[in-house]
Amino acid sequence: MKQIFITTALALSVSTGTLSSVLAADLTVLASNGVKAAVTELVPQFEKETGHKLHFVWGASNLLAKQVEGGEAFDIVILTPTLIKGLIQQGKVVDGSATNLARVGLGVAVKQGAPKPDISTVENFKKTMLDAKAIAYTTAGQSGLHFISVTEKLGIAQQVKTKGKTIPGGAAAEFVAKGEADVAVQLIPELASVSGVDVVGPFPPELQNYIVLAAGISTNGMDKAAAQALIKYLTSPTAISVIKAKGMEPG
Repeated sequence: MKQIFITTALALSVSTGTLSSVLAADLTVLASNGVKAAVTELVPQFEKETGHKLHFVWGASNLLAKQVEGGEAFDIVILTPTLIKGLIQQGKVVDGSATNLARVGLGVAVKQGAPKPDISTVENFKKTMLDAKAIAYTTAGQSGLHFISVTEKLGIAQQVKTKGKTIPGGAAAEFVAKGEADVAVQLIPELASVSGVDVVGPFPPELQNYIVLAAGISTNGMDKAAAQALIKYLTSPTAISVIKAKGMEPG
């Protein structure tokens, strides 16, 4: 009798078009700011097609990894492969679930309408940093850490630090939009997502560092099939076209 009841209820769900809501899941996604521009554009269609609801916590990869290590609950995490690997070793992320989503390069932005400096060569990039009265960048994110290493390589670390407008993570270009910094350095999609600024362009090839962002599934997630469905969607042809449009490279 119990089996008949379950079968009848399921049939009723299908006939009334409510099966998707019965099977829908609420997923918590901890994601690097580097993929925010592309992912937020893709989310509505994914939710419409699957019935799943996504709840995002955005931040710098390093800081999000620390949250996971501290016990933060999640279903999917989008970080650098190295951090994902560390979480797999800790038993926080399912081994074998890591999937590369995008490769992102660093760039420079100025206030909208301001003259764009030439940063196409190492020397011109260095001059731009020295000429700027204030430079905005993050101190905990992968982009900020690479920028700091670049300034050390160029021998201008102290000058940049002295006039730095910094935050651990988040949108560094907000300082430029508000007129508190002349230039902002961050991942290109993050710069482009801030209104009131113009992206000058990428770092010179000799100084560039492409940051790969990958997704992994929580070992404690309640619906791993739904989590896998999101990762599959984020690597679909539709997602790839959006990723490219946002200044990133897929995979």
